[in-house]
Amino acid sequence: MKNYRLLISVLLVIVFSHVNAQPTYVATYNIRYENSNDTRKGNGWKQRCPVVCAQINFEHPDIFGAQEVKHNQLTDMLKLLDGYDYIGCGREDGKQKGEYAPIFFDLKKIELLEQGHFWISETPDTPGIGWDAVCPRICTWGRFRQVNTGITFLFFNLHLDHTGKKARTEGAKLVMERIRLLASDETPVILTGDFNGDQFEDVYRFLTQSGYLSDCYEACRIRFAENGTFNNYNQKDRNESRIDHIFVSPQYRVDRYAILTNAYWAPSKKGAKPKRRLPSDHYPVFVHLDFK
Repeated sequence: MKNYRLLISVLLVIVFSHVNAQPTYVATYNIRYENSNDTRKGNGWKQRCPVVCAQINFEHPDIFGAQEVKHNQLTDMLKLLDGYDYIGCGREDGKQKGEYAPIFFDLKKIELLEQGHFWISETPDTPGIGWDAVCPRICTWGRFRQVNTGITFLFFNLHLDHTGKKARTEGAKLVMERIRLLASDETPVILTGDFNGDQFEDVYRFLTQSGYLSDCYEACRIRFAENGTFNNYNQKDRNESRIDHIFVSPQYRVDRYAILTNAYWAPSKKGAKPKRRLPSDHYPVFVHLDFK
């Protein structure tokens, strides 16, 4: 009997160690909306899409937020991404019009339980432009379950306005209100997005001083970040400005953080050498998280 109890104890330790050791691989990626001006300059979506998707498939995060995704780009990505589904809608009408802020998740690792969205405005439940913003902005959220562990968590993904400073700050306040409304004290929360505000701006300070969310860049154990996150398709200049962020609640321990600056070789005109280009005007952010 004593040996039997010892065996059971050992097995329980192994099982719980395995559960606690299951990491969550998360990313945020502004893929740059499709437009004719980019195409004329050699940065068209049709040549960038396979590179963006190949990078995601290689890294294969469990779940990630994307920004500036038009409906045709969404369908293009779903054809090339390996084993992912998504939630989200267009910011213009809550259907397919305008840019999405979708959340993609690996169907083998993550189970969707609940989903929703709201606009970053004074009327968050209907399409509209908030405060001093110049266009509608939307936040997508989902309640998910990690298949291997059964742990439930909330994931929010957004794209704040590039012009309206008040819209960014008020938007962050609105997001925090929704997080506190949807999450219990024990629910882990991940917030990703293009905040259009770097680590020196009010929107960042509000979120990191909330007493609830931590910036994965600051909280990580291992960091690989040789550049900021906005590149404007320029590979030559280095900057430290991070406007794309991943924030997490206290239930997470941040193990590794990276801003990946991969490039690709694009075909040039006949007879010319291939040119090195970037998949997007933003670099993606990837983090490895552990549950405490």
